[in-house]
Amino acid sequence: MTARRTSRMARLVGALMAGAAAVSAALPVAAQAPGAPNEMVGVWRMVSATLEGADGVEQPYGAQPQGMLVFTPDMHFVEVLTAGDTPRFASDVRGGGTDAENRRAMASSIGFFGTYHVDAQGRFAGNRVEGATFPNWVGAERTTRDLQLRVEGDRMYETFTRPDGGRLSAVFERARPAGVAVSDPETPAE
Repeated sequence: MTARRTSRMARLVGALMAGAAAVSAALPVAAQAPGAPNEMVGVWRMVSATLEGADGVEQPYGAQPQGMLVFTPDMHFVEVLTAGDTPRFASDVRGGGTDAENRRAMASSIGFFGTYHVDAQGRFAGNRVEGATFPNWVGAERTTRDLQLRVEGDRMYETFTRPDGGRLSAVFERARPAGVAVSDPETPAE
């Protein structure tokens, strides 16, 4: 993938997710149990992903995965995962890809959204997919038996057992607002 395509894709995904995060910050926390801290809320960037299956271990989103996961305070989520090295289509028209280009793009990306819920401790307890680029997921209810999301500090660890028995493991980092420096607690302030 060219640097121009990677940059354009990163800006597009970033803009979409920044918009979702801005909207979510303005929404009330109505669907969450009173007093329960929701550790899921925020914007998360994918760091890595592996898929263990019958044929071994692979990187379903390539060596340079790109992805964001947004959990809003009103219990909605959006997830977009892509391979950072997916080649550009020969045509600049979205619907104008060849069969091979479309197959590659579909196999190396997923986008979906829906609602989620947390337990009394604010930990992920399940979700419902309302829309997806893979139509078979629409309407899917996932419990922690199929999908585990565990937050440790500014990292989130996802494990998803696919219907074919494959096991996806992904790591996300909490996204920082653009332009905000993260201070090092061991460096004295000036």
